[in-house]
Amino acid sequence: MRRALIAAGVAVAGLAVVTPASAGGHHPGGPVAFDRVAAYPVFQNRPAGEDPASPTVAEISAVSPDGRTLVYTDALARRIGFLDISRADQPRGLGTLSLAQLGDAEDEPTSVAVVGRYVLVVVNTSRGYTEPSGRLDVIELATRTRVRSLDLGGQPDSIAISKDQRYAAIAIENERDEEATPPGGEAGDLPQLPGGFVQIVDLAGAAPAGWRLRPVPLTGPGGTALPALVQAGLAAPTDPEPEYVSINGRNQLAVTLQENNGVALVDLPTGRITKVFSAGTATVRGIDTVKDGTIDLTGGITDVPREPDAVAWTDDRYLATANEGDWRGGTRGWSVFDSRTGAVAWDAGNTFERLAVTYGLHNEDRAGKKGTEPEGVAVAEYDDVRYAFVGSERSNFVAVYDLSNPTKPVFRQVLPTTNGPEGLLPIPSRGLLAVSSEEDEASVGVRASVSLFRLGQGTPGFPSIVSATGAGGAPIGWGALGALSAVPGEPHQLYSVTDAAYAQTRILTVDAQRAPAVVTAALPVRDAAGQPVGYDAEGIFARPQGGFWLAVEGAKGPENKLIRLDAAGVTRQVVPLPAEVAAGLGKQGLEGVTASTDRHGREVVWVAVQRELSTDPAGTVRLGRYDVAAGTWSWFGYRLNGTTVPGDWIGLSEITVVGDRLAVIERDKLNGPAAALKRVYTVPLPDAAAAPGTLPVLPKTLAVDVLPALLATHGWTQEKLEGLTVAGDGQVYAITDNDAVQDATGETVFLRLGTSRQVFGRR
Repeated sequence: MRRALIAAGVAVAGLAVVTPASAGGHHPGGPVAFDRVAAYPVFQNRPAGEDPASPTVAEISAVSPDGRTLVYTDALARRIGFLDISRADQPRGLGTLSLAQLGDAEDEPTSVAVVGRYVLVVVNTSRGYTEPSGRLDVIELATRTRVRSLDLGGQPDSIAISKDQRYAAIAIENERDEEATPPGGEAGDLPQLPGGFVQIVDLAGAAPAGWRLRPVPLTGPGGTALPALVQAGLAAPTDPEPEYVSINGRNQLAVTLQENNGVALVDLPTGRITKVFSAGTATVRGIDTVKDGTIDLTGGITDVPREPDAVAWTDDRYLATANEGDWRGGTRGWSVFDSRTGAVAWDAGNTFERLAVTYGLHNEDRAGKKGTEPEGVAVAEYDDVRYAFVGSERSNFVAVYDLSNPTKPVFRQVLPTTNGPEGLLPIPSRGLLAVSSEEDEASVGVRASVSLFRLGQGTPGFPSIVSATGAGGAPIGWGALGALSAVPGEPHQLYSVTDAAYAQTRILTVDAQRAPAVVTAALPVRDAAGQPVGYDAEGIFARPQGGFWLAVEGAKGPENKLIRLDAAGVTRQVVPLPAEVAAGLGKQGLEGVTASTDRHGREVVWVAVQRELSTDPAGTVRLGRYDVAAGTWSWFGYRLNGTTVPGDWIGLSEITVVGDRLAVIERDKLNGPAAALKRVYTVPLPDAAAAPGTLPVLPKTLAVDVLPALLATHGWTQEKLEGLTVAGDGQVYAITDNDAVQDATGETVFLRLGTSRQVFGRR
């Protein structure tokens, strides 16, 4: 079921100094910005005895009048949850209330609001698409007891409360069955009756016993079409499909009719429909429209219906819509409409989608569908500045805009979230924004959460790396940066390389002197014939004599290899692993590459193998030494730390030369609150090859524990700490691999670990 968002009116109520790279100077709004202070995993708020891997989400949220108790819906677990956010940087679970206690085990909360002492929970009780039903439960916040329940007469979606708290409005969607085929149509087509409508709740007096329902039909007698919907040119006026509601200061209700690509306005005091207009179509160029493993911003969509999901009044005249799309549309952005005329006053065009690319959050897997899928929008005023917040369901971010001029939004910043940000809840009284996420993937350790952001002075921790504008004015596409290397002769520049997340391998240049760091160029990698090639490149080393070494991992052992490129990125040499080593590798193979010069002045390449060979002792992985001139391999052992967490494993992610030592990243497989091991160790740099058939274990020394720096982002602790290098100026950098927003939040953390002397005890 598609969920709507709460209206803004509801919010009345180590050894070195290690920090994320600064984002200073990137935000046009100056020193005042929203910064993440916490990300609370809602599975931690589950009932006692429940399996922590059980699916649990946070979709829609509301807050108590004092702004200190947050209430969220958990549709998967059929309950609502409570959080103490008195200390925004330390949210605390207050338990849950199961809807099975109030009705049936299959009852599903779709939205929630707070009015004074009471929580209003909108519940879907439908047993099928053709028999929609629902209720409104009124819960006393202090005691969590139900004091009243009202039959809504259909399947509800969203709820909004008027600013004067005289009215609540509920969208009764009666949603379509995507598998059903109406007469003369195709699967999922409209109309599918019964049609939806709006329920107004008159909140007369303080006691819920006096509250009354007033339905506002969006169809005529017997399900006929209302003239206003017909005149607006809606696709199926007998099946309006109301989705999301918002109320302005004049008690005008705006309700989106998503599948019909329309918006209806209702006067709440009288219940009269005052206007219905089409959201229209948009043509958007310069976006990625093909799922092909390549971030290609040359595509476009033509005359596509906006099909808005969330709506929020920007003031009493203009309203904003998040144009997620449903079955026939979605324009990958958001719009501002003039409610008096129904005309588009402003449209994001391709800019929202390009934010995702700039910030490394582009989800290429969704390119052929609806892209970023902007699903949520909320508007609120903080310190006399009005802001719009627009959430991307598929790229896991919220974009913030200054709405001082409602018809000329000004982009301010991007806020990173966990997967599937659904509920956007401004809490202006406390300078907070709460974002609740609906995606929960216990199998990969990325769980649903409530993230809290605070407006204040100073530089926010995100972003730590972005991309610059490339050819044609489009941002350089990037992601999955799991390797780093210094750029010879350039003290402040680094190289990174993309892995198998993308169809074509590219070497990216990073300007590390700027804050945030900036991806400034992309070099395509090609095979020996000069054709674009896709390597699973997990390590990169820029050779002082020119060109590059890549460490390429494979799904099978023999696919692991060293690749030497020339300065133009063309493959000049392929070095396979010895057959006996390749045969002992599983899925986790080569994960880093670096090079040194031996005492005879010859080039020696070093690689890190991530996991143990099947033929080696448990807990011991290999560091490989390749003598380029001789074409021979030898191997040294590295003893891993242990883990007792089921499903976890420890491995190496990177290797780099630091003076007379090799530095490696050793990490676990865990993320979020479970993350425990993200460290950099050093071992002596052997001055000669190991004897054939031996595996001498090199003693390791802890250089720096990187986990505190990852925790300092106050977000979802990233699993894949995978890139490490020392730049030409002696600064040490690390980076996390965002897996191209697949099975991960998509956030990339670029870390400045300090100088080489601070981290490794030497220049």
